[in-house]
Amino acid sequence: MTKFKHPQILLASNLKDGEVVFLGHNGWEKDFRLARIAKSQEEAQILETIGKTDYSANIIVDVYLTDVEITDEGAPRPLHYREKMRIKGPSVRLDLGKQACGAPDEH
Repeated sequence: MTKFKHPQILLASNLKDGEVVFLGHNGWEKDFRLARIAKSQEEAQILETIGKTDYSANIIVDVYLTDVEITDEGAPRPLHYREKMRIKGPSVRLDLGKQACGAPDEH
């Protein structure tokens, strides 16, 4: 694990439907605003351990931590371009995924 610099969330892809999911307090969530936020190296390691366990159980794939900032509302906002795009859903079919459901557009 790299040096802890920013709060982090754990994201992955749901193995059943391919949706991007975020580890929340009650399991995997499709809404990034419900993601559990690691505010220390130890908390990040706990999230990573949960992710590895669920990966081994064939629940999710491509699990990794990403840096976020915390909005005034207390929600995580990804710092990196890739994750900013992933929270929006597929970019080729706007009638599918999170954007079709009216999810908020995070900039």
